[in-house]
Amino acid sequence: MKVSWQLFIGLSLFYVLMTIIYWQIGGMLLASFLAGMVGFYVWFTQRRIGQILPEDNLTALISDGAGDLGFYSPHSWWPLPVALSMCALTLSLVIGWWLTVISLGALVISIIGMVTEYEKPVVSGAH
Repeated sequence: MKVSWQLFIGLSLFYVLMTIIYWQIGGMLLASFLAGMVGFYVWFTQRRIGQILPEDNLTALISDGAGDLGFYSPHSWWPLPVALSMCALTLSLVIGWWLTVISLGALVISIIGMVTEYEKPVVSGAH
């Protein structure tokens, strides 16, 4: 991950330099902020893990990176309501403020549902 965060921070600095050179193109500044945000996240995660990852070790084998990478849902219906409510939120900018309120509420509920889909409820009193 060391190379990853250095890459994104370098990219962020490059975008800042290009924004200064080409001031008329305002999108470069946003790109530098986005690359800096990703670089900061990868740097923070690497510091939190506190170990050298196989991709940073020049003598690592392919098998050093083997193992579980995390849990990925085999099937889920929650991305559908997230996408539909986001479409409604985008269309609400054209249609009216009342649809913004409804679609924002639907978006929040669907994101909460997607994030907590595999959470297990805590049963009190069970031993």
